[in-house]
Amino acid sequence: MIYDASLDELLQKVWTGGRIDAAEAKRLYTLPLEELGALADRRRQLAKTPDFDGRGNEIVTYIVDRNINYTNVCNVYCKFCAFYRTEKEADAYVITLPELDKKIEETLACGGTQMLIQGGHHPKLTKQWYLDLLSHVKNKFPGFNIHGFSPSEFIHFREVFNEPLETLIQDFVKAGLGSIPGGGGEILVDRVRQRIAPLKAMSDDWLEVMDVAHRLGLASSATMMFGHVETVEDRIEHLERLRAQQDKSKGFTAFIAWTFQAEHTKLRAPTVGAHEYLRMQALSRIYLDNFKNVQSSWVTQGLEIGQVALKYGANDLGSIMLEENVVSQAGATFRMTVPDMHRLIQDLGLEPRQRNNWYQLVN
Repeated sequence: MIYDASLDELLQKVWTGGRIDAAEAKRLYTLPLEELGALADRRRQLAKTPDFDGRGNEIVTYIVDRNINYTNVCNVYCKFCAFYRTEKEADAYVITLPELDKKIEETLACGGTQMLIQGGHHPKLTKQWYLDLLSHVKNKFPGFNIHGFSPSEFIHFREVFNEPLETLIQDFVKAGLGSIPGGGGEILVDRVRQRIAPLKAMSDDWLEVMDVAHRLGLASSATMMFGHVETVEDRIEHLERLRAQQDKSKGFTAFIAWTFQAEHTKLRAPTVGAHEYLRMQALSRIYLDNFKNVQSSWVTQGLEIGQVALKYGANDLGSIMLEENVVSQAGATFRMTVPDMHRLIQDLGLEPRQRNNWYQLVN
């Protein structure tokens, strides 16, 4: 084997926490998986400041919450989605407040601290319907965080309600919104988005919502759904756009990547497996040097790979998912309990701790 001094220099840069560019990321992508994983684990340790009584690198966090989908009616017809329905379909629904209350009460009984509420782009729900829902939850369940409405939904609201993003987000916050999930990110490359969801928010729209939200003091997560029609270069461009936005607005609390789940969807694309998932999560941890937290996606990969991902750059297992409807409709039906979380984390010699949406420890 011919010695390559430039590769040694790149590996040393990654090991010591240096920022890499797209060309370097492409080069790292070709490393043996175990070597890339070791670099990502090193970057996990460098990224995690000792927020938790000086034991930041020994703790793996998780959250107890519930994914609630307020409607499955949607008029953007994403090819990768098996969840959406048209208004006329028999199983189309819009949640009622009593149904929502029951779900929240069950979540609180399990020690939950928030709900992640998202839905389809319903063409007929009014702005007041959303504000009433938020106010109802805030007044009836004070202290319970509403982590809701992805950037794609806010772009839908902007178009339907004909109001500026800043006004919409401010009004939603006044009514009770606490933070914004990173759903709808998919791949932030318009050529890809035009192929998989041409009626949905494009890349600049998605990032604009996050920029406005961060400027208004809202935290959000960031995501990537990969393994369909995109290239490796597209994935790296996605990471670059997230990193640039984080440099600017500093409001992303975490990054979550998951693989496309094909069952029952209209998108005809070859899916990727656990090996590729771990490779991209590791590369994401290295590239996103301004993100403290990376979540493992056990929901799409299963509990065992979710655990392995904790050695490939992740420091968080995400939610126990008391309810999940979208990914399960596409074929992934893994389930997790708090004891499962503790076992998976402790098996690696790490300490499990419950957190809230802002990565503050609970109890």
